[in-house]
Amino acid sequence: MKLYLLRPMADDPAWDPWYDKAFGFVVRAKDETEARQLAQEESGDEAWKYNFGSEPWRKPLDSWLSSDHSTCVELTSTGEAEVIIRDFASA
Repeated sequence: MKLYLLRPMADDPAWDPWYDKAFGFVVRAKDETEARQLAQEESGDEAWKYNFGSEPWRKPLDSWLSSDHSTCVELTSTGEAEVIIRDFASA
């Protein structure tokens, strides 16, 4: 198994507004595809497009599944000392 860090792409509209959304995952998986699927399954509102007043009012987005919306980088033990993820939001 490998460790993957998943983060949203900068300025992707799926993460606006910022509340009720996940902004990062560290996932253990056999490959990137599985890592993205696991993140998608644990996602928040970033994985849904809401269109109130119409049917269906909610449609799925591939926010964590697609490299157009998020990054997925394999983590290794090599490299400089650093914080891997600090997922902080202030209101």
